[in-house]
Parts: sequence; structure tokens; C-alpha cells
Amino acid sequence: MRAKLETVDVTFDEDSGIGQVTMNRPDSLNALSYQLRNDIIEGLELLYSQNEETSAPGVRVVILQGAEGNFCAGADINEFDEREPGKELDREHYDVIMEYPVPIIAKIQGYCLGGGFETAMSCDLRIAHEDSRLGVPEVNLGMIPGSGGIQFISEYMNSAVAKEMAMTGKHITGREACEYNLVNDVHGDETFGDAVQELTETIASKPPLAIQAVKESADLGSAIVERRKHDRLQSNYLKTTDDHKEGVRAFANNDYQPSFKGK
Repeated sequence: MRAKLETVDVTFDEDSGIGQVTMNRPDSLNALSYQLRNDIIEGLELLYSQNEETSAPGVRVVILQGAEGNFCAGADINEFDEREPGKELDREHYDVIMEYPVPIIAKIQGYCLGGGFETAMSCDLRIAHEDSRLGVPEVNLGMIPGSGGIQFISEYMNSAVAKEMAMTGKHITGREACEYNLVNDVHGDETFGDAVQELTETIASKPPLAIQAVKESADLGSAIVERRKHDRLQSNYLKTTDDHKEGVRAFANNDYQPSFKGK
């Protein structure tokens, strides 16, 4: 099965049960527009619908990736002026990914920043290219990662690393992300694609009900859902500040030096 949505390409191999969702906005480094967020959800739902339309086992594992060498560079800054503070989509793709009934593997290469980083961290497993660039640079826009970026780093590494990354906005490489326990494995050009495929095929070959039980069990007891709600409230407030407007102005104009006033 192949399907092409406005900003997402979807494929499904009925024989293996492996699905792929490819974010396809390469001109913007696959930045998360409203349309892309919705299409990720629609693509995942389309894959899961195959369980009802085939006599085969249906979808067993999904690869989430970006087109043309980048995973996702974060939120689409061009839509910031259109976004009302506190008003979000009815369903966030982050939540859909985390609650999806089968495992989702993030195949990370190129830029994986901000909302793109949070998208990858919402997945069950992550494999990164050694030269990929991961980070939560929202501080430069007078914001914090609003969908759990700080919480994911705190959960998988520690709060000190989370503070450093979120306070400085620095990028780390795929290899550093592996050292920080933010990704499961890291590879160079020669082995990256094969490693993702091997992991995907291994999981797809296992009993689906047991895999689903593992996913549910591993997520038990995590307080990250409530902590992400806190960050969403903070993020919505910061979107109303003058410092946020100053940061967006500087992002749009490389020659502009922002002056943050704490207002």
C-alpha cells in the first residue's frame, strides 16, 4: 500500500507488517506545520486501518522519518503569527505517537530540533545518524519546549543535562545523543539504513500481542504525561510575551540582534 497525503508519504508492506510514515516538506527541512501535524496523525491511522483490511497480521511496527536527509527542524516559524496562544490542535501528534498500539521507530538524520526532537522522543525507539543534530533551541525564541522536550531529556538522562540543553539551545550530534541515552543506537553512512531495517524487521517478527504488552508495561509509572501538561501551560504563557516576539523577529532576520527584557 502506498498513499500520498499533502505533507506525508505512507507505505505499508503487507508481508512484513512494516509501515513507513515520511514527513515530506523538504523545502522547510520538514518543519511542523499544522498540515504536517495532522497528516502524521492521518498517516498513522491509515496504517492501523490495514489491520481490518487484510488477512495478514496487519501493521506490526512503523518507521517515522523525514524526507531528503532531515528528520524535522521543529515548528514552522512562519505559522507563529497565525497561532493564538493557548489554542492547539484537537489532538497533538505527539500524544497519538505515544499512545499508538504498535511500536514506532524514529529514524533520525539531519536536523531534529524543537518540535522535531519532541516528535522523535515521543516514539518508542530511536536510531540516529552520527552526524544528525538534535536539540531544543526554543529559548532563542523566548519559549520552552512545550511538548515535553525538557521532560524527555530529564527522563532518559537527568535534569542537569535537560537544563543545559534547554537553557543554551545548543545542538548535539547523534553520537552525543546516544551517549546521553536519548537514542537507542547511532550509526554512520555505511550501517545507518541497515540498522534501522534490521531492528524494524526483528520487532515485526515477534508476537504482536506480546510487543504491545511490552510497550504498555514499559510506559507504566512514568509521570511524563503530567509533566508535559505543565510545560504546555508554560509554553502557552511565554507565547504572549514581548521576549517571544523579539526572538521570532531575530529568527526571521539574521542581521537583527535581539534584546530580551524579561517582559
